[in-house]
Amino acid sequence: MPLRYKRPTGTLDILPEDRPYWRFLEQTVHDLMRIYGYEQIDVPVFEYTDLYVRGVGEGTDIVDKEMYTFKDKGGSDLSLRPEFTAGIARAYVEHGMYKRPQPVKVYAIGPVFRYERPQAGRYRQHTQVSVEAFGESDPALDFEILSLAWHLFDRLGFKNLFFQINSTGCPVCRPRYIEALKAYYYEHYDEIDDDCKRRLKRNPLRVLDCKADQCQPVIAGAPKIVDYLCDDCRTHFDTLRSYLDQAGFKYFVNHRLVRGLDYYTKTVFEVWAEGIGAQAAVCGGGRYDGLVEEIGGPPTPGIGFGAGWERIILAMKAQGIEPPALEGPQVFVAYRGPGTKPVAIRLSSQLRHEDIPTWLAFGERSLKSQMREANRRGVRYTLIIGEGELDRDVVTVRDMREGAQTEVPMDDIVQWLKDHLRSD
Repeated sequence: MPLRYKRPTGTLDILPEDRPYWRFLEQTVHDLMRIYGYEQIDVPVFEYTDLYVRGVGEGTDIVDKEMYTFKDKGGSDLSLRPEFTAGIARAYVEHGMYKRPQPVKVYAIGPVFRYERPQAGRYRQHTQVSVEAFGESDPALDFEILSLAWHLFDRLGFKNLFFQINSTGCPVCRPRYIEALKAYYYEHYDEIDDDCKRRLKRNPLRVLDCKADQCQPVIAGAPKIVDYLCDDCRTHFDTLRSYLDQAGFKYFVNHRLVRGLDYYTKTVFEVWAEGIGAQAAVCGGGRYDGLVEEIGGPPTPGIGFGAGWERIILAMKAQGIEPPALEGPQVFVAYRGPGTKPVAIRLSSQLRHEDIPTWLAFGERSLKSQMREANRRGVRYTLIIGEGELDRDVVTVRDMREGAQTEVPMDDIVQWLKDHLRSD
């Protein structure tokens, strides 16, 4: 029959068979954050729109094209969060976290919303992990953030990882570079597309991130920001590179890597891995030393990264990475004959209270049909309760792996199962 309702464009149903990937990813994130000393934080799924306009920046694709913005019943302009960093920075300021010992290191997991063209691993509602560290400008913190990102994908089982890195300068040196970039682009104005003409006026660095074939020759000849860095930015970038070299991380300096958000300063980076057709970015981030001050807090350096889970899982599948299976029911309770179903229900409840994962048969089906279901569900043992078992106060236990059957006294079945499941 034709479907009456379908999920909205750009959204994803996460079916039970995909849950092992999500559980594995979530557990890996929590384990790594504990190792690196990052604490979990949660922020609202919507904020006042002005936070994103000020924090992310006018002229960015996120603010101009992709935010889900609406007025609430009180007339306030609100937006579903398109990314985590601005909201976490707002929480850092609002709750006076700058008074705590620095750096403050936090992470968040949850949905973000962007109205963009759906493509492989990208959805209008997708889940992100966002990792942020506030209050320290030491390039050693940049190295820690990059290391954490690498460690995450390495622990997930990714192969052939490498970084792409760049420095986007700071308010001291970036203006001089932007003037040089604009002068160069205006010399090639007739060769670029309309999007780049718009970006050139509103957010010039974004022209370097253009993917249009028409603009690639112009990008290739553009001036490089590393040639315009001030002494502080150059020293910071060179020091980070020395740490990466010392640790043996593979990386490439990508002079056109600027990321898509206004708040980035100095370090920007992406983690690349094989998958999703060809080698592609699975994670990105950078330093945002002016963000906290921009939204009303004290001058506070910061750095972080974000990664979309759907894209990670797509890349895991492309690389053939299998997550650990989620534990299903280990015991199936079947029954046959009058008066046996209440006993099966009571026994199932008892087993669950003893933390034994149990599936109870439903309906009034034949024992043969129930056994077929037990086999499909992959349980280790099936408990059979019939009239004969009730008369003898026992349970018949079928070993689904070996095919053997044995009778166990009803009063002993819980301990019997615990002993045998533990030894499997």
